[in-house]
Amino acid sequence: MDHITELFCILDDFCKEFNESLEKALINDQKTRSKRSALSLSEAMTIVILFHQSGFRFFKYFYCQMIVPFWKSAFPKLLSYNRFIEIMPRCLQALSSFFHQVKGKDTGISIIDSTKLVVCHNLRIKRHRVFKGLASRGKSSTGWFYGFKLHIVINHLGEIINIKVTSGSVHDIKVLESLTQELKGVLLGDKGYLSKAKAEILARRGLKILTPSRSNMKIKPDQTEDEKQLLCRRGLIETVNDQLKNLHQVDHSRHRSVHNFMVNIMAAVVAYCLNPNKPTFRNMLKK
Repeated sequence: MDHITELFCILDDFCKEFNESLEKALINDQKTRSKRSALSLSEAMTIVILFHQSGFRFFKYFYCQMIVPFWKSAFPKLLSYNRFIEIMPRCLQALSSFFHQVKGKDTGISIIDSTKLVVCHNLRIKRHRVFKGLASRGKSSTGWFYGFKLHIVINHLGEIINIKVTSGSVHDIKVLESLTQELKGVLLGDKGYLSKAKAEILARRGLKILTPSRSNMKIKPDQTEDEKQLLCRRGLIETVNDQLKNLHQVDHSRHRSVHNFMVNIMAAVVAYCLNPNKPTFRNMLKK
């Protein structure tokens, strides 16, 4: 219960500032009536983030078997499960803004990668309707899939610096520049980010990208011994992807709306950012 109270206090303080800024930015229209929910925005965000920290794989089981019977005292104006699902999209904008407060900072060593977000089995692609026109076929190291890609940039401390969601058919190299606009130093990536033109653009911004060389490359980039050893530590981002999927449930195929799909992603990322025990580099290279 102490963890719930601490998380709620953090989110409630944030929502007070967020709501004030939002009201100033919105156009005041007296004809438009916004129906307020009995459950506050900070309470809804707390429940959603708690799910992604709990280890439950199904939100319905978490809500009906954990929140309702055991934590109802912490949320006196708790809604029914169906009503809560209806108001979940209201958390999206606030979660996206809150992510910018808890995300990591550039440390001079960054890693970039993407992971697939499957929305349905390949045999059900023609019958899928929820993400029709948005999701697409893509190919990963494990084969073909239908859905989206989550592109992530982390630092050497395991902290997420930036994220971007694209259709499954978008190549990793196309989001390289937009995800690394504010980065300096060294960027580690896999062979999917091999591009001489992109490397030159990043170099002019003060960012050097290190990637493994392909076996058929005639001219391989020169890398120092320290850079080669640093490149061997690129696997850290695979651990981050694994935690996002297996601990924080960023990936599942039970979505019934686009908005709640994005809420699920942002809440999982925020839950990871709030985790104090992140995977990090160990025995860093001595300068």
